[in-house]
Amino acid sequence: IAIPPPPSALGGPGGGPFDPRRLRFSQDELRPQPIARKARKVHVPEEQKDEKYWSRRSKNNAAAKRSRDARRLKENQISVRAAFLERENAALRQEVAAARRELARFRALLARYEARHGAL
Repeated sequence: IAIPPPPSALGGPGGGPFDPRRLRFSQDELRPQPIARKARKVHVPEEQKDEKYWSRRSKNNAAAKRSRDARRLKENQISVRAAFLERENAALRQEVAAARRELARFRALLARYEARHGAL
């Protein structure tokens, strides 16, 4: 079955190209993650917002962005893989239908042969 892969705009693990024919997701990766409750935000007074505070905030913001980007990429890869598998499944179903038609044709041919010349 020759189904061309979609544009590889989605990077694979490690930043390599994403190929939906090769990438396999584990059951844990496909399982929905539980929704965690967020902790209540604690207001930090302006006088306590020192260099250490802003450094931690900056690091946390960067980590949150990386996490969101990674989740979005993984969700996109899963949907591309699902679409690829659906197309592959449809092509395989067509192959099976063609093979069944061919089998029926050969059975009919064999039945005609056996009717003329006796059973094999």
